[in-house]
Order: sequence, then C-alpha cells, then structure tokens
Amino acid sequence: METTVPTTDTLPVMEAFYTLQGEGAFQGQAAYFIRLGGCDVGCTWCDVKESWDASKHPALPVGQIVAQAARHPARLAVVTGGEPAMYPLGPLTAALKAAGFRTHIETSGAYPLTGAWDWVCFSPKKFKAPSPSVYPLAHELKVIVYHKSDLAFAEKHAAQVGPQCLRLLQPEWGKAAQMLPLLIDYVKANPHWRVSLQTHKFMDIP
Repeated sequence: METTVPTTDTLPVMEAFYTLQGEGAFQGQAAYFIRLGGCDVGCTWCDVKESWDASKHPALPVGQIVAQAARHPARLAVVTGGEPAMYPLGPLTAALKAAGFRTHIETSGAYPLTGAWDWVCFSPKKFKAPSPSVYPLAHELKVIVYHKSDLAFAEKHAAQVGPQCLRLLQPEWGKAAQMLPLLIDYVKANPHWRVSLQTHKFMDIP
C-alpha cells in the first residue's frame, strides 16, 4: 500500500470530527479526533481500512488542522489513524498545545513516537512488532481481543509497560458477543486488567 510522507508542515488527514471519546480512560469525554491516512500494519479486522493508503487523503497544513479543531469547545485532541506515528508529529503537537489542547495519540507502536503527548494509548498488533521505545511512554495499553490466544499476547506486552500504565482488554467489535464473557471472567481472575468497550458504537456516534 502506498504511503506519502508529508513535509513537517502538512499531514494526510482522512477525516477530523468532534465527538465523544468512546474507549479507554477518557471514555465519555468530548474530544476532537484527527484521523491521519496511511498505515502499513495491516490488521485483518481493521474497521477503517480506507485510511491505509495515504495518497487518497489530502495533505493539510498543520495550522489548518488546528484551526478547525479550535472551532469546538473541548480542548482534548486525539490523533489516530491509520498509524499516525508514521509521520513527524512535533509540529502538530506544538501547534495543538499552543492552542490550549491536551494531546492524545492512539498508536500501534510500530514506529517511535515524535511530538509531545499528554496521553499515549498503545495498542500493539500481531501484524507488526512495536518499537521497544514506545513501552515506557505508554499511559494506556489497549489490546484488542479477537481470539482467546490474544490474552497471552496481551500479557506479553503488559509485562513490558510501566507499572502505572492502565491495562485494557477490548473485544473486537465483530466478536464481542463471543469474547466479552471470556474477558469478564479473565479480568475477575486477573484484576490488573480492565475491560474496555467501544461505547461510541453503542451510542451510534463517530
């Protein structure tokens, strides 16, 4: 798949929208999402495969991206993808912080992080190994559970993040009916984990 590396002043934006954070520690809070195009991780169950080819999405100036975010009252910006860490994100986080935003990123960890982040949601995938540099930076480890075998994968990565990192198990949406009972029992037996749900899908919001 194609990826187009932008200049430090532009980024390929698939979409940007104001909504509620649906997952993880900040679930339920108003947030502005910036979804960057481009991903080479290749999750078979990805629900935004249209984000993978960066060349299909316009490269927008960082100033324009932040100006659009600032039109909304919340000052929480979530940069997601695709795989946003493919790009140099220092200019974006600097501009967001200058506009008064908290900066959050959702990443597979496949690339070292750039930029200044208030919250790092690290969601490792089997399809591409994470960079070791991401583990100590993670505030939240979110593992998507598609098969029972993913629990062993989750524990492997949980052993490498810091002690204060939240550990979240999230059923893949299409397998939630089968996986959720398993996760409930697993968290009861292993209380260092929490269950995460995609509440935005229940609320039918972006």
